[in-house]
Amino acid sequence: MRIVNQSHRLMIDTGDGVVDVEKVSAGKFSSDIQSVYGRWDEFLDWASSADLSSTTPLRAGELGAPVPRPGQVFAVGLNYADHAAEANIPHPDAPVIFTKFPASIAGPYDTIELPSDLVDFEVELVAVIGAPARDVALEDGWAHIAGLTLGQDVSERGVQLAGPTPQFNLGKSFAGFSPIGPAVVTLDEFHDPDDVEVSTTLSGELMQGSSTRHLIFSVPALVAYLSAFVELRPGDLIFTGTPSGVGFTRDPKRLITTEDELVSNADVIGEMRHRFISSTRPHPAAVLAEAPHVTGADK
Repeated sequence: MRIVNQSHRLMIDTGDGVVDVEKVSAGKFSSDIQSVYGRWDEFLDWASSADLSSTTPLRAGELGAPVPRPGQVFAVGLNYADHAAEANIPHPDAPVIFTKFPASIAGPYDTIELPSDLVDFEVELVAVIGAPARDVALEDGWAHIAGLTLGQDVSERGVQLAGPTPQFNLGKSFAGFSPIGPAVVTLDEFHDPDDVEVSTTLSGELMQGSSTRHLIFSVPALVAYLSAFVELRPGDLIFTGTPSGVGFTRDPKRLITTEDELVSNADVIGEMRHRFISSTRPHPAAVLAEAPHVTGADK
């Protein structure tokens, strides 16, 4: 099953069109797509026997993020061996975890503001939590996943890598820097959910192409690992990592400009397309330019 957010309403994409869940369920489920993840098993049970023949056209231009308000957004760095190698960083012994702020979520066809000329792309498979997960065993990891979607971990490398310690959370959480979509697809739709091909093209040039079979830490391993620290809740997201080919490590670098179209693709899930404009907001570094700084002598 494919669920989409069309015109801010929960819809099922049947392939012949979309079904408005609130209308077909006679109000059993609301139009709010975020709320359905908290009732995922109940929703699947209803959908398995519901009459989904009353469709209307799918309108790609009206699709929003299929998980618009996640409570938590986890992301994994260096989760493909080839990406670790291109970054010249040793193979990690445990998942490298950071977070992306929920306010950075965007839809599959949104226009994204560029705060600088140091913005990079990172295509990723994104796992959507469908059942509370705490201290989950590795073999039970998939049972806590509602479905999979596609994402881009857009990254402002200047902020991310500046200062004495990296600022991954901030550099990867500007507005619009976590686009996802176009659908959340249930696991039964995949020939193998551990083997999903993902790719990125930038203005027609293939930049990234790989399969999640090359993940260092699989989706079940990530669920088990994260749930040992904190409860994962329905509607949370896990960006599972990006393969090699990112723009910042290329020679010469190939970063996103306002002339570019970024196209992301994943088997079964589909395609996202993003254009870019220059931000009119001051860069965060400029915000602090006139701020007083405490020196050692001032302490």
